[in-house]
Amino acid sequence: MSEPPFKVLAVATHPVQYMAPIFRRMAQDPRLDLHVAYCSLRGAEAAFDPEFRTQVQWDVPLLDGYPWMEVPNKGSGEETFWGLNNPTLKSLILEGNFDAVLCYVGYVRASFWIALRAARGSNAAFLFGTDAHSLAPRDAKSWKVWFKKIFWPFLFRQADQVFVPSTGTFELIKSLGVPAGRITLTPYSVDNDWWKSQSAKVDRAAVRSEWGATPDQPVILFCAKLQPWKRPIDLLHAFAQVNFEPQPLLIFAGEGPQRADLESEAAKLGLSQRVKFLGFVNQSRLPALYTSADMLVLPSTYEPFAVVVNEAMCCGCPVIVSDQVGAARDLVSPVRPDFVFPAGDTAALAGILRTAFADRAQLRKSAQLGFAQVESHSPEKISAATVEAVRKAVLYIHSKRNKPGA
Repeated sequence: MSEPPFKVLAVATHPVQYMAPIFRRMAQDPRLDLHVAYCSLRGAEAAFDPEFRTQVQWDVPLLDGYPWMEVPNKGSGEETFWGLNNPTLKSLILEGNFDAVLCYVGYVRASFWIALRAARGSNAAFLFGTDAHSLAPRDAKSWKVWFKKIFWPFLFRQADQVFVPSTGTFELIKSLGVPAGRITLTPYSVDNDWWKSQSAKVDRAAVRSEWGATPDQPVILFCAKLQPWKRPIDLLHAFAQVNFEPQPLLIFAGEGPQRADLESEAAKLGLSQRVKFLGFVNQSRLPALYTSADMLVLPSTYEPFAVVVNEAMCCGCPVIVSDQVGAARDLVSPVRPDFVFPAGDTAALAGILRTAFADRAQLRKSAQLGFAQVESHSPEKISAATVEAVRKAVLYIHSKRNKPGA
């Protein structure tokens, strides 16, 4: 007789295009009885995104294929501790008879602590994680490093199981004193089948023609918000250092506060004719970008993982990243370790670009290897790993209950 499925509540901040296919896959797993609670519907409903500086509503299904509910938010909705304050999470968890609560809300939001306290009160296992691979914060403020050194060991001891998306994160959490048996690697994934099928439909020549690129002209792509920590300016400066024929084209896909500075700098460098800004590009149009470009570059100085690497590899686009990108170790290095450069070193990045385009046959081989490597990060694998994390967390809770004197 088979075991009954684990009844699991996943608490998430809002619908995200990367998590929707994961939730769909988890909902199909007979070992789980999955329920998803959203603290807001930002992303599924049109709203102004201050970082994209435009009205954003993702144009792919985010709420199909799994059971979900919206939990009323009494908070401001802003990026502050009280921005997400969903008090009815308490009754939902206490009365829901869940075996486990998966919390995808960060500890810097009130709703995380509401969910944690309710899980403790209901004897449900509580699982959460992080995608950080170092203690360094995005804004480089040193006091935050010291705070994390003190607080994070306590914080992650609150988890009955910590789920992490990368090898680097696994090692970080282990270094905080969390036993390896209480950490599960759930590798970040996109819907690989969707990306690969959409890529196969792209008319590459037509897209490149829209960009003004000739068939053999190298096209380098940056696909992310134009934020300081993603260092698009480093890519622009490295691009200015490469000089080969035919002259390459640089495409910036994304919007953000650095766009005006980038446009101005491109003009100063005399590159305006070979640097194009596409602005915000919605999800359904991204496969055409990756498929039509020859290279994706992400030079971030802070990047916990970067699923754009998964997306590009699914579309057969080789990837160059800085050593501060979480995906560097698990996805890029196994394919081309020489495509990882020290963050901030524009000369090193320029050198990699020269080397990459000097051997186009090797570059095509790198694309094929990346296409295969990304299958190590699939919805099936993350779903299976999550089920295992739930199983271990529930066993851990039961073992604590059965201890003498518990």
